[in-house]
Parts: sequence; C-alpha cells; structure tokens
Amino acid sequence: MAYLRSILRSGKNAVPAVLRREFHRTLPAAVQVTVRDAIKEALDEELERDERVFLLGEEVALFEGAYKVTRGLWKKYGDKRIIDTPITEIGFTGIAVGAAMAGLRPVVEYMSFNFSMQSVDHIINSAAKTYYMSGGLQPVSIVFRGPNGAAPGVAAQHAQCFAAWYGHVPGLKVVSPWSAEDAKGLLKSAIRDDNPVVFLENEIMYSVPFEMSEESQSKDFLIPIGKAKIERKGNHVTLVSHSHVVSRCMDAAAVLAKDGIECEVINLRTIRPMDMEAIETSVMKTKHLITVEGGWPQFGVGGEILARIMEGIFLFIFLKCLFLLFIYQSI
Repeated sequence: MAYLRSILRSGKNAVPAVLRREFHRTLPAAVQVTVRDAIKEALDEELERDERVFLLGEEVALFEGAYKVTRGLWKKYGDKRIIDTPITEIGFTGIAVGAAMAGLRPVVEYMSFNFSMQSVDHIINSAAKTYYMSGGLQPVSIVFRGPNGAAPGVAAQHAQCFAAWYGHVPGLKVVSPWSAEDAKGLLKSAIRDDNPVVFLENEIMYSVPFEMSEESQSKDFLIPIGKAKIERKGNHVTLVSHSHVVSRCMDAAAVLAKDGIECEVINLRTIRPMDMEAIETSVMKTKHLITVEGGWPQFGVGGEILARIMEGIFLFIFLKCLFLLFIYQSI
C-alpha cells in the first residue's frame, strides 16, 4: 500500500513501464456474410461511388428483387437509379445497352438467366460486338446479372447453365462466382469494366454464408476478372469447377482426404477470359485432372478445359521430342 501511495503522489510518470502497457489488440474477426448480402453490398457501394451506375429489371425496386438481393436500394437511391421494368426482357435490355453506349453503367437484373434468351440479340449483337467494331471508340459498360443454372423445383426451362453459351461469345466477359467474397469483389470489378460482363449467380448459393476477410469488407475491395482461386491445396488430383458446384468439389476433397488422396480444388471464378495458367500449373503438379460443372457435357466449360490441356500436353511432348532429336544429332 505504501508503494502504491508513493506512485500516486509522484504522478503518472512514476508508474513503471510494465503498468503502462496497452491492452492487447486482436485482429478483427472474419464476418459471416451470405452471397445475397455480398451482392447487395457490391451494388450499394458502386451506386454510391459512381452516379452513372443504375439498376433495372423486373421487381427490383418496390418488391426488392425476386430473391431480395436489392433490399433497401430503392428507398436509398430512388426511382431514377433503381428502376422497375415491365416483363419484357428484350425491351429493358435494349434500353440498358443504349444507356451504356451513351456513357452510363447499367446493371440489368434477370429474374432468371433463362429469360435472357428473350434479349440475346441485344447482348450478343449489340453489347458484345460494338466495342470491337468501333475500333475501341465505343465502350459498352454494362453488367447482365441474375440466377443461373439448376435449382430445386424450377423445371427444365429454368434450370439451364449459360456459362458455356455466353462463354462462347467474343466481346463478353463471363463471371461465375461461388463464395460471398467472389460475388462482392467480382461484381464491383464487373461494374467498373468497360466491357459488357455476364455475371452468373446461382439461386442455391444466395442464402449460404461465407467468412469474409477484413480486406474484403473495404469499399475498395476488387477481385480481378480472369483470375482463378485455389480453394484447397493438394498434390494428387486437380478438381476444377465454378459456381455452386465448387461446394461439391470441396465436400468430395474432404472425403477423399480421409483415404489419403489430397485434391487441389480450383474455383474458376471467371469463364471468359479463363485462367488456364492456374489450371496448367496445378495439373503439372498433380498429373490428374477432373472438371466438374452444372451444365450440359457436350461443348461445355469442362470440354474446353480438357481440350486446352491436351493441346498443351501434346505441344510439350512435341517440343521435348525435338529437343531429344537435337541432342541425339549433336552426339
């Protein structure tokens, strides 16, 4: 007690350094965010950042979207930025493409990507080709987004995967996110891109929560289009997938790990342009490749990956043979 009284009389400068230490500060914990909320967050941040950005589609305003992705945006930004349209995809897609040519940055929401078939002429012949055909003078900065692929109880007409369809078209960038972090970072990049971007979400994933890092919670967070991500490292076999099927690959990898088989799981993130470098690097390590997707097998994303890998392997074998022939002739 006498020691404590002497410290108090002599002031704070007499307090030993050990008593003046700051409390230990832990790093902020990762936040659990659903894919739905991550998409909404990306839209909100880009609408706030750039007044040229606006959203249009069926029931996106007053009803807040068929899947509630746009909840609260109409109340915040009003009728000029969040626009409800009639049930006429060919009409509001044409309006959006024209707005993009005039310098705005529209985001078109389809209630289902199956309905984009009504407006495919605007997407392919107007949006995708104009930047190239104008010699780079007329950008078309537009995002086409909405749920894509199979989902429970929606029947064959609402269950198609359009990754290969739109991935076939020069001039389009095609994005297919899996996690909440993918959805936020890639959508923000898509809105800022000068090219038309097809952004393929999935109904199954909307309510799935993912951990989001402190970095991804920043308004400046972007994921570059065209870069895949290794979700799980492994040495025995490469699994390549995109969208909700990445979850199946992660589950399969966990099961196989119990048998001593370590899978490397690659989340493509982007269909066009495709990150073949990441796939080739992994396959060179594992020597085995399996592609998994939710689309039809013929002319699919997996078929494209396998074709490119085989082309690369045969080129490698051909060059190796030439090298060995050169060595043999030199002896």
